[in-house]
Amino acid sequence: MVFNELIKFIRKEVNRGLKKIPLPENPKYLYDPIRFILDGSGKRFRPILVHLSGRSSETDPNSLMKIALAVELVHNFTLVHDDIMDNDYMRHGKPTVHSKWDNSTAILAGDGIFAIAQILLCSLPNRANKICQFFNQTTLELCEGQALDKQFENDLNITQEQYLEMVEKKTGALLGACAALPAILNNQDKKTIDQLSQFGKAIGKGFQVHDDLLEIYGDPKKMGKSLGSDIKEGKQTIMVIKARKEFPKEWELIISNSREGDNLSVFRNFFKNNGIKRDTELLAKKYFSLARHSIKNIKISNINELNNFVDLIEKRTF
Repeated sequence: MVFNELIKFIRKEVNRGLKKIPLPENPKYLYDPIRFILDGSGKRFRPILVHLSGRSSETDPNSLMKIALAVELVHNFTLVHDDIMDNDYMRHGKPTVHSKWDNSTAILAGDGIFAIAQILLCSLPNRANKICQFFNQTTLELCEGQALDKQFENDLNITQEQYLEMVEKKTGALLGACAALPAILNNQDKKTIDQLSQFGKAIGKGFQVHDDLLEIYGDPKKMGKSLGSDIKEGKQTIMVIKARKEFPKEWELIISNSREGDNLSVFRNFFKNNGIKRDTELLAKKYFSLARHSIKNIKISNINELNNFVDLIEKRTF
């Protein structure tokens, strides 16, 4: 099967699996927003990586799908809560849960989604305890990453090293779990599990750095949200950190003026003209290269598929 067709097939099966999760009708206060979330149009990169990693050995397809659905559920759990914390009103071109309902409903729906993920993993016939332990440790890392992201807002002392620590937790941890969990399911050795985890974490760092670029240079229609909002909210993105460190006076002036109207074109020109856009692109490329290198010596049958997955993430435009 051609790689692009394989990705479409996996995405279709994941979407079908999400819709098949049995949900009661009542209470509607809980389950209506959960259905709304599961009917979303996400890219499903994380469950796709679970399936690709599991294809390297003879993995039970039902167990693999349960893990894939669980990671997609926990990803959505974090997005629902993240949207509340960041006061975002659009996600993938649709209203966020808290804007369609309210904060209380969204918090409860996120909690419910996380519980469903746990139920799926607990039903695994083999190694459920080890998988749940790894999964829950990953979820805690996600929470730590989100906490750091909020803690860093408007803090002008945040360094690139602190930023990279934050994104490894917030974005890298779950992608690392996506690559490693099938290996845990198959009872592979610790070295292989660690290498696959590092593979996913490196993708996560590249993903987030690239995401910071798209937040400025992406297509708002494809992104499903207004561009430049992270900067206006005081987020310490990698480009903001570089601008603040390398051009402090000029950047302070731009930020002072950005409070008045739409300054996306100003941000774009500043980052491009001062080499920050180029440096950020190179940093993302560095982590994607590290991801490919981390699995170079693993004895797996579908290494080309995993490398193609890195290409897919690196070339995304939304």
